[in-house]
Amino acid sequence: MPEQAGARHAVRRSSVRGQILAALRAALVGGELAPGEVYSAPALADRFGVSATPVREAMQQLATEGAVEVVPNRGFRVVERGARELAELAEVRALIEVPVMLRLARTVPAARWAGLRPLAEATATAAAGGDLAHYAESDRAFHGAVLSLSGNQQLVQVAEDLHRRSQWPLSTGPVAGRRADLVADAAEHVALLDALTAQDLPVVSSLVREHFTGASG
Repeated sequence: MPEQAGARHAVRRSSVRGQILAALRAALVGGELAPGEVYSAPALADRFGVSATPVREAMQQLATEGAVEVVPNRGFRVVERGARELAELAEVRALIEVPVMLRLARTVPAARWAGLRPLAEATATAAAGGDLAHYAESDRAFHGAVLSLSGNQQLVQVAEDLHRRSQWPLSTGPVAGRRADLVADAAEHVALLDALTAQDLPVVSSLVREHFTGASG
């Protein structure tokens, strides 16, 4: 039936757009799309072997997330993050997440924190391999899982948006140098779980604030 055919077409189109969006996010985080450079939808479409439409739609989504900005008649420019903007994002994230994590430290059973350890270990694996895109994804997954224990999905969504904005672009300088930073950040995830499990509120507060100051995760 026509409705069913249209539905299948919509699903396929949505799937392609989602795949392109994921690929573009990985390219941004990995530094393949350089800050300040302008990229056209047709050129990116050729790169991914798809039509320009899903690429343009994915780039529009990235524009709403603050990763790129629209350049009329040319395409999309990758946003350049300054030190002040990153510091402001870190401050806002701390204002939101520190009090939530302190509350969770007082109320969440130790067994629940143990269940999040594989997510923390996934960030360590990505960091050790210098996989910037995988680290960014696993880092968001870890923070999202922690905050989801609050039961406040609006909080989780706002925090994820701020998290993404702080990661555009994640790559700054040689990968070798970034790997050391990522390994240190990943170690903070494990330390944070230990502090949350022990209900050590001063350490929880200190670790979260320092983690955001590092600006990697």
